[in-house]
Amino acid sequence: MSVSILVAILTATAAAFPFVSDLPGVDSSAFRSAKRPSNDKRQSSCPFNPNHPGAAPYNPKYPYTGARDGLPGTGIGGIKVPADGDTAHAFEAPGPNDIRGPCPGLNAAANHHFLSHDGITTFNELVDAQQNLYNVGYDLAVTLATLGVGLDGDVVTGKLSLGCDATSRTAATGSLLGRELGLNGHNKFESDTSLTRNDFFPAAGDDYTFNGTLFGMMASTCHNTFNRDNLALYRLQRYQQSLASNPNFYFGPKSLLLYGAASFLYELFPSFGNAGVPDLATISSFFGAESDGKGGWRFNNRERIPPNWYNRKTPYTLTETAVEIVAQYLEHPVLFGGNTGKGSFDTVSFGSIEGGNLKATTANVLCLIYQLAVDDVPSSLSGVLELPLQVVGWAVGKLNPVFKDFGCPLKIV
Repeated sequence: MSVSILVAILTATAAAFPFVSDLPGVDSSAFRSAKRPSNDKRQSSCPFNPNHPGAAPYNPKYPYTGARDGLPGTGIGGIKVPADGDTAHAFEAPGPNDIRGPCPGLNAAANHHFLSHDGITTFNELVDAQQNLYNVGYDLAVTLATLGVGLDGDVVTGKLSLGCDATSRTAATGSLLGRELGLNGHNKFESDTSLTRNDFFPAAGDDYTFNGTLFGMMASTCHNTFNRDNLALYRLQRYQQSLASNPNFYFGPKSLLLYGAASFLYELFPSFGNAGVPDLATISSFFGAESDGKGGWRFNNRERIPPNWYNRKTPYTLTETAVEIVAQYLEHPVLFGGNTGKGSFDTVSFGSIEGGNLKATTANVLCLIYQLAVDDVPSSLSGVLELPLQVVGWAVGKLNPVFKDFGCPLKIV
C-alpha cells in the first residue's frame, strides 16, 4: 500500500473519532488557532528570576527514596509525598518570573521544590527528583535527565530550563549547541501530537501552553480513566488529527518518547503509582486543569501533587517503560515521518524504524532510546540534529553504564 493511500485512509478514519463534537462547550478552532485565552498563556517571553534557590536540600528526617547528588536511591517507595511535616516540599505556585514548560510532571516537581522553583534545574536535581518524588528507577531517571540536558540544556554546566530559552542562565561561555531552547525546543524532547499542547507550526511556535480543548478531548477519549488502552487510543487520535490538519506535521524518531510520557499518567501519577487509579481528579491536579464551568477546561497555574498522595511502591524502570511504549504502539501502529504536502507523507528510517515502521520489541525500543541521546537523529524530513562531539561524549559517559546489559551497540568516544 502506498504511503499516500495510507495517509488518505488515516485521514478519513479520523472522522470516526469524536475529537470535539462530544465535548460540550468546546470550540474546535482552538486546535488550529495560535491565540489562547489570556489566563491560559504561560508566558510570552522567557522570564528572568534573579533568585535561584535550587531544589530544597536533602533532609534526613524526610529522605523519601534517599536519592541525592545524582546517585541511586533505595528504590523503596509507597511513601507519602510531601511527607507530613515536610514544609520544604509544600506546594508553591510559580510566580511570573518562574519558568515552566510542557511537562506537567517536572512542573509539579518544581512547584513542590523537588526541582529549583525558578525553573532552572540541573542534571543531579532531575535524577534525584524523579526518584524521590515519583520513585522512577535510577536507570530511567538518568536516561531522561541525559536526554533533557543533552538535547535542550548545557552539558558543561549540567543546567536545563524546564521551558523557554534561558541560555544566559543555563550555558557556559560559548554554548556547544548555540541557543539552549529548554524543554520548549521543537522536535527535541517536545514533539507534535502532544497530549495537551499544540503542534509547533499551526500555533506559531507555542508548543508549551496548556490547551484545555485537548485536555477535554483526552478526558473524553479516556472516559476519565487514563489507562494504557485509553491513552493508546488517544495517542492515535492526536496523530490522525495532526496528520490531517498540520501541513508541517513531523513524527520523527524522538516522537517515540511521547508513548513513554503517556505511560507516566498511569504508572507514576496515581497515588501508589501503577497500583493506584489514574482518575480525572489525579490527572487534572498534575496538569493544573480545572473546569471552566461551561463543560470545558482551563489552566489554573497550579500543577501539583494531589492531597494524601503516595509514590509508586517499586521503581518504574527503563525496561518497564520500553514495555509500555511497545504495548501502546502495537495497539495502534502509525508511521514515523512527516507531511510534505496535502495528502502526501514521507517516512523516515532510523535505528529500528525502517520505512516509517517501528520494529516494536522491548529490546529494539531500549536501543532506540539510547540512540536518540548519542546519535545524529533526523529532526525533520530534510534535516538532522548533529550533536557536537563533546555532547556525545557526555551522553555516552552517562548512559553506557545504564545500557551495558541491554545488548545495545554502545558508542565509545
